[in-house]
Amino acid sequence: MGHFRFSPADKPPLRIGILLDGTKLSAFFARIIGDIQKSNFARIELLVFRKKPSAIPQPKPKSRLGAVQHRLLTPNLRKRALYDAYLRFDQRAKPANHPLDLVDCSSLLVGIDSIELEPIGKKFVHKFPPEALEKIRAKDLDVILRFGFNILSGEILNSARYGVWSYHHGDNDFYRGGPPHFWELVEKSPLSGVILQVLNEQLDGGLVLCKSLFTTEQTASASVNRYTPYWGSTDMVIRKLNELHRCGWEYVKSNALPASAYQGKRKLYRTPTNFEMARWMAPVIFKKAIEYPFRTTTVQHWKIAVRVGHQPLVESSDADVSGFRWIEPPKDHFWADPFVLQHQGKTWAFFEDYFYPKRRAGIASAEILGNGNLGAVLPCLQGDHHYSYPHVFRSGDDLFMVPESVSSNSVDLYRCREFPAKWVRETTLLEGRFVDTTIWQHNGVWWLMTTRAEPDSRAGCLFLLYSESLTGEWKFHPSNPISTDIRNNRGAGNVFLSGGRLIRPSQSCCPIYGYSFSFNEVTELSKDRYA
Repeated sequence: MGHFRFSPADKPPLRIGILLDGTKLSAFFARIIGDIQKSNFARIELLVFRKKPSAIPQPKPKSRLGAVQHRLLTPNLRKRALYDAYLRFDQRAKPANHPLDLVDCSSLLVGIDSIELEPIGKKFVHKFPPEALEKIRAKDLDVILRFGFNILSGEILNSARYGVWSYHHGDNDFYRGGPPHFWELVEKSPLSGVILQVLNEQLDGGLVLCKSLFTTEQTASASVNRYTPYWGSTDMVIRKLNELHRCGWEYVKSNALPASAYQGKRKLYRTPTNFEMARWMAPVIFKKAIEYPFRTTTVQHWKIAVRVGHQPLVESSDADVSGFRWIEPPKDHFWADPFVLQHQGKTWAFFEDYFYPKRRAGIASAEILGNGNLGAVLPCLQGDHHYSYPHVFRSGDDLFMVPESVSSNSVDLYRCREFPAKWVRETTLLEGRFVDTTIWQHNGVWWLMTTRAEPDSRAGCLFLLYSESLTGEWKFHPSNPISTDIRNNRGAGNVFLSGGRLIRPSQSCCPIYGYSFSFNEVTELSKDRYA
């Protein structure tokens, strides 16, 4: 979504500085810089390059055996030899289009003022020399982004109006230090987090402007586990810069996460030792060796459960799920994403009907009979795309459906022409890859919630839009995104009123897709506010 690149505020553009180690950056950082360059409210005014001290030439080993000997005889290399070997092996599992792939950003940065400096201080902590600080302060920067250098300390932290902003790839409540998204695999943490913080002298203890939580992959590959959290958090900077430009620093601070006690198992995580690597990898390798001869392809098989009667789950404090009956689909199908609709005195279910031989789903419907069984299953929507999440709703005398169809790269509205099986596309509501779109009307305004599936549906931000009419212009809500937590940022059915409370059902995709669902109360909903 390009909405974060536009600010309606009539204010001077924000002045941005960036700390860099060179012009070859990760694709992750390159995308962030591209967003800033395309925005109407921020300008990159200064690049600060790190000048590395001249390295003392070291004789290169003449053979692979010599390289191994050199590694084993050098103490600093020897103590992390297994981790280095793991990284080399892990490159084989690295997905294509990885966020940490290097990109030459020379053309992206051309024409921007720059300085080069050699930091002073300890090996892992960088301070800036006074002459460099003077040049940086002379640029009157609003924000400095740390895309290079090591841990920062000293006056550089106060050299921009709103501080130095930096990513930490890890949930700072549990993981401080590094390597990023590695220890989550070792400790089998269900979540891998990312924060954008304003740096202070405490490592990973600055003001947290925003946080996103992603599912930790069920893998031993750090490259695989980094893919979604990195790509899924590229818009943090442009989001917060947009908010700063529109609403000011006090508003940004009011939306920052409150400080919480650190709960990590270690005070500071570091590169694993050989012993730590062996202790982790030995059981992993042993398990894979045992399971390999018996490996099978796992197929997800979903079913629908029906409970007849008036027993709203949302009104039960103990989540009583007794009385549900599983409906068994035909053996070459699975059924999922059910929506219920009352029509002309009958109760109907609309659901995803997946056909295994075609590896594709359409939308089907069936009457829910008095005994909880389904009547005849009727196809409603078939085509060249995979359809799911058939959100059906009523507007006056008309029935509409918004099915999920990521491969179509759009969110389309369908009108019912002949109930229940004939639906005709009315209009396109949104362009892009979105999942689990849900629409409802509240206080005379139409509201739309949808989850962005970039780079995939596990990395989603939940967005809120509103419109004066169902087929009119949908406007981006200023509180977006309204959730960046994989445990509640995907829809799980109709938004509804219960006892005067507005309830948003959501599903959790942690530790796996569709793991559970929950009910979230919306306490404030207007064109300006969401809570």
